[in-house]
Amino acid sequence: MAFFSRDLGVDLGTTNVLIYAEGKGIVLREPSVVAVDKITGKVLQVGSAARNMLGRTPGNVVAMRPLREGVISDYDMTEKMLAAFFQKIMRYALVKPRVIVCVPSGVTEVEERAVIQSAMEAGARRVYLIEEPLAAALGANLDVSGPDGHMVVDIGGGTTDIAVLTMNGVAVSSSITTAGDTFDDIIMRYLRRRHGMIIGENLAEEIKMTIGCVRERPEAKMEVKGRDAKTGLAKTATVDSSEMLDVLRRPARIIADEALTVLERTSPELVADISRNGIVMTGGGSQLWGMDQMIAERTNMACTIAEDPDSCVAYGCGKSLAWINHMQEGTINLARRKLLKD
Repeated sequence: MAFFSRDLGVDLGTTNVLIYAEGKGIVLREPSVVAVDKITGKVLQVGSAARNMLGRTPGNVVAMRPLREGVISDYDMTEKMLAAFFQKIMRYALVKPRVIVCVPSGVTEVEERAVIQSAMEAGARRVYLIEEPLAAALGANLDVSGPDGHMVVDIGGGTTDIAVLTMNGVAVSSSITTAGDTFDDIIMRYLRRRHGMIIGENLAEEIKMTIGCVRERPEAKMEVKGRDAKTGLAKTATVDSSEMLDVLRRPARIIADEALTVLERTSPELVADISRNGIVMTGGGSQLWGMDQMIAERTNMACTIAEDPDSCVAYGCGKSLAWINHMQEGTINLARRKLLKD
């Protein structure tokens, strides 16, 4: 039983929340979902239990995702969700923890302040921010401390963060909202249009990971059960990987094109480094069949998927705890302004 708090690293994702505790590793991995009673405002469930309630709740209960496109869309629910997660892993701690939270590279100062405030209200003593691409690179065991350039493509649920890193910092970056949730939405719309059936987010994600692809793959089929869009009755359809290729290829190209755009904005010296080191992909979306090949062909550079890509950002947050005593509180945008002023 530990009465003294451990510093925490939080991957506050649109789809999942992962928390890394100093000296223990990843201690929590839960979906970013909250179930709340609309009448009383009381939080009924968070995480996996709430995710299982998506689309299955009675009229007075709503299961929702409080983050959209990588940023907080419902401040109160985010704060309550984080508070429940902190309580789960720090139940007996007498001292509030210091927390490092990752944010997308394109986040605004207002959005950063919302993250800081929600973490403070949830039970953090102090809050520090780190950009997702830097955390992903650290978690993928890339040495970004020297002048050698590295490139990371982190495809999360709400955002895709692409960055060139060197000297423990981000040299060039881009954050777009074409990401894992985009593929899920496209699959739901396609099934309604082509097969006349309605499915939920969870099933769309399962289809994506089972038979989804952005390059040709060995033929794969999946039986999908949903609701008939016209009659409202149960309906079953067989969907194959060639259908998924047709509908998922376009958003995948947007990501590949953005990776090329980032390279075009990068100095020749760093591009030469990346050509030698290759591009590293992290995040759940990196595991979509053929995504690495598409980026490799578009950029004409080797592209590899990191080991345990789902957890790279959380592990990177954990590694950054080593220098938490030297980190600056407040928003990243504020720190940049001070640096430019000096």
